[in-house]
Amino acid sequence: MPALRPAPTVALNDGTRIPVIGLGTYMGNPLGRRLESDVGQVEQAVLDAIDIGYRHVDGALLYQNEEEVGRAVRAKIAQGVIKREDMFICTKLWNNSHHPDAVESTCRKSLSNLGLDYVDLYLMHWPVAFRDGDDLKPLGPDGKVLFSHVDILDTWRAMEQLVRKGLTRSIGVSNFNERQLRRLMDHCSIRPVVNQVECHPYLSQAPLLALCQQLGVRVVAYSPFGSPESDWSLGKVDRLLDDPTIAEVGRRHGKTPGQVILRSLVQRGAIPIPKSVTKSRIRENFDIFDFELSAQDMATLEALNKNRRMCPFLEGLGHPEYPF
Repeated sequence: MPALRPAPTVALNDGTRIPVIGLGTYMGNPLGRRLESDVGQVEQAVLDAIDIGYRHVDGALLYQNEEEVGRAVRAKIAQGVIKREDMFICTKLWNNSHHPDAVESTCRKSLSNLGLDYVDLYLMHWPVAFRDGDDLKPLGPDGKVLFSHVDILDTWRAMEQLVRKGLTRSIGVSNFNERQLRRLMDHCSIRPVVNQVECHPYLSQAPLLALCQQLGVRVVAYSPFGSPESDWSLGKVDRLLDDPTIAEVGRRHGKTPGQVILRSLVQRGAIPIPKSVTKSRIRENFDIFDFELSAQDMATLEALNKNRRMCPFLEGLGHPEYPF
């Protein structure tokens, strides 16, 4: 099938433009248990996504697949399908590298993994700092995560230096609550361009979206379909993609529930980053720019909100900056 037209872009508060939909690359395997069978999955997904028309790829050091992302992007550049400047690549600083002295070296590690000279966006993955070191999930004798208490502002000031050194074009945050975002905005030299948070019809995040709009910070929506596989701690959950109300909205437009969810997020001003390694689903997720949800459709979807968080990040419980 032919490539779809690249997605529209919107301006961030520093003038950089970001495509309004991206490919998520977190495949959901627990830390330290990434399977050999997964090797190559993400690379193929990114190759397929670029061929389909995606120009925005979201990754992270934590996901342990930056090499695959980078190989795919570089391959498509070598084939002449894209130029580097056509792509918007995001990666993230993990919690064990919040100390200011660790920020630049950790960013450079991600750049080395990706095989790129710069990323377009570098995010603080969580406001919660783990103990410094090589362990992604440092544990104490009691099996609980060992924390550090590096101030968010000190980590952010080190991230600002990455922009000044050309290692990333923009910087932002992920999983920040309203208090944390306001505090950062009050004390930063370079404003965060995005706040990446869980957002879907069961967790509408209306107050946070309103604040971000007020502050000029774009919301990037992860887990737009709810990621029920992440909700092991909370038991069985309703599947968003099986919701009959969403399905009915989709039938009226000749679209799938997933396409309805993604379109609704775009119309709310959020930037969804659905993940998939299946080419047909990657294409389906991208094919959302030939229809528009009505005001009634949007109201129907917004009424589904349950404040139902499916990625509760229980490892961070007990840290003073735990955001939920």
